[in-house]
Amino acid sequence: MLFRTAAETLRTIAADARHLGAEIGFIAVLHSWGQNLHYHPHIHCIVPGGGVSPDGSRWISCRPGFFLPVRVLSRLFRRRFLEELRAAFDAHSLKFLGDIACLTEPAAFTRLLAKARRLDWVVYAKPPFGGPKQVLAYLGRYTHRVAIANSRLIGMEDDRVAFRWKDYRHGGRTKVMTLDAHEFIRRFLLHTLPDGFHRIRHYGFLAN
Repeated sequence: MLFRTAAETLRTIAADARHLGAEIGFIAVLHSWGQNLHYHPHIHCIVPGGGVSPDGSRWISCRPGFFLPVRVLSRLFRRRFLEELRAAFDAHSLKFLGDIACLTEPAAFTRLLAKARRLDWVVYAKPPFGGPKQVLAYLGRYTHRVAIANSRLIGMEDDRVAFRWKDYRHGGRTKVMTLDAHEFIRRFLLHTLPDGFHRIRHYGFLAN
């Protein structure tokens, strides 16, 4: 659902002549963790600065320093994703356990969607890479990495693990977090791929 709605959002806005008027391609990589190792699924997309014209005859470049409007992307993504959630709920494809078991009730789920619809959703766009080598280096970091690098680990004492993390909600400040070993392992294992998925993960990108 996340891949599909992200792809539809990018392609729809790019195809609009008011914004680009072209068919774009891109690479998308699933990333399931945040700096504090909590489960935080999101997608990183590498998108060229332009696309092919509708008739396939020429390349259309985006404006210098600008690709697609992030506010327009954000609003369309919000609408498409919430539509997909509603469809999945109506098809009985969603499961709610533990603290969110109450969402099995249609009225409660409808209230959740209404609340989410009132929030501002954010698509984060970064400036272009320096060139092909930088693109490959970036892509490699996101397809061949684990939830936490050894360089962020500080130490373990009295069954508690300390590690560095960046608090992006407060200006990207580097902080130290200390967790019980069991909680640290629990968070780490949230991002362990199922057996067999390692063999296909490198082909799980989205193009066009």
